[in-house]
Amino acid sequence: MSPRTVLCFGDSNTHGTCAMRFAEDRRRLPKEMRWPSRMAEGLGPDWDVVAEGHPGRTAVFDDPIEGSHKNGQTALPVLLETHRPIDLVIVMLGTNDLKARFNQSAHDITLGVQRLVRDIMACDSGPDGSAPQVLVAAPAVVRETGALAETFAGAEAKSALVPNLLATVAERQGVHFTDVNVVARVDPIDGIHLTAEAHAAIGAAMAQAVLRIFKD
Repeated sequence: MSPRTVLCFGDSNTHGTCAMRFAEDRRRLPKEMRWPSRMAEGLGPDWDVVAEGHPGRTAVFDDPIEGSHKNGQTALPVLLETHRPIDLVIVMLGTNDLKARFNQSAHDITLGVQRLVRDIMACDSGPDGSAPQVLVAAPAVVRETGALAETFAGAEAKSALVPNLLATVAERQGVHFTDVNVVARVDPIDGIHLTAEAHAAIGAAMAQAVLRIFKD
């Protein structure tokens, strides 16, 4: 049997960006330390884990400063077709939608993620032309601190509302849900990105979540 394919569709925290000490800090964790790689270790050789993390990616918004290519809804169809057949898409987005420049409520941010879920459910990039299964992952709650505090001004309170709202979205759409806040927190250096330890914890938790989905 061919390996099952998991597409990890996310932003800089799927990319493995390190906590930013200044605005143009471009450091990245080694591949083996990022959560998709850690998840792959937990899943074993019968799984093909595809990491598609784009720093700055939003769920559905064109970024007027960083560019329209940051819009996840625009990128998603390309990736679904590129990597098919896909058994499961893990969507972990919403953090960048909290930026002050977008001025969006937590409710509307989660509706953006819902839009992506619906797009995945309507595609034919799963096994035998079906739709892939979907796992919505609530991202780590942000803090307004460090070099990114102004970019994310007002985000901390809204971010705290996102996990429960995303759980409701997942239930409403009939897809799977997990909350990384159960096992990890953001790095206090910038309040957005994850430590290596957090990546390891998320990877292990994601592997267990995926195995539960496909236990049959």
